[in-house]
Amino acid sequence: MKHCSLCGGRGIILQKGVARPCSCMQELSLLKKITNSHLTNKMRNFTFDKFNFNYYSKARKDHNKFNSYYDSAVKSFNAARDFASKCVQGEKPDGLFLTGPVGSGKTYLSCCIANYILDAGKHVLFLVVPDFLDSIRATFDAAKRENYSEQHLVDEARKSPVLILDDLGAHNYTDWTKNKVYSILNYRLNNSLPTIITSNISLEDLTAFLGDRTTSRIFEMCRPFRLPVEMDIRILMRQAANKD
Repeated sequence: MKHCSLCGGRGIILQKGVARPCSCMQELSLLKKITNSHLTNKMRNFTFDKFNFNYYSKARKDHNKFNSYYDSAVKSFNAARDFASKCVQGEKPDGLFLTGPVGSGKTYLSCCIANYILDAGKHVLFLVVPDFLDSIRATFDAAKRENYSEQHLVDEARKSPVLILDDLGAHNYTDWTKNKVYSILNYRLNNSLPTIITSNISLEDLTAFLGDRTTSRIFEMCRPFRLPVEMDIRILMRQAANKD
């Protein structure tokens, strides 16, 4: 253990004759949770207070013709913040299905949720779906195999107190990958485990890629929200940076 000036690396301190965990143990616990969450250092900077509503037009109407892009973003943001708050309080809220075009802020908002939960000392698992499926496939290749099994990876996703599945999009899903996604979502639905899903296609269109069984479970476990934008936010940010 790294030397601590308070406890000398023992992990406990004595206060009035009573042994108590040192604050360094809380820091180590948080670091472990962050590592296990799979959030990158860049993603750790994505927080609710930094969410920028200026990218969402107040003039353009969303596909339902009632809400502006801005209105839809506000509703998505409020739902995300409410979800995170309830998870921290120990509740098991309905999940969220965040949809919108590429570069609309879906991943950013889901990371806001993850960071809020992590900073409260709770567990969350963030998985980019294509990367996660590649990791499972790698367990079958002796040359690429790490110190984990397929069962370990799937169980981790099934049982995480809060799971974020990022980029569940229009990929080339085989029957094998469809079954893996179904297995995870079905377990979480049956055990009332909160789940966030982001996708660049609508929930109605997702059936064509994942099948009726999986889509039906997403309908049951998640409330749908949209983040519509006129242009990829990443492109706008790059353009702004180049002007500076």
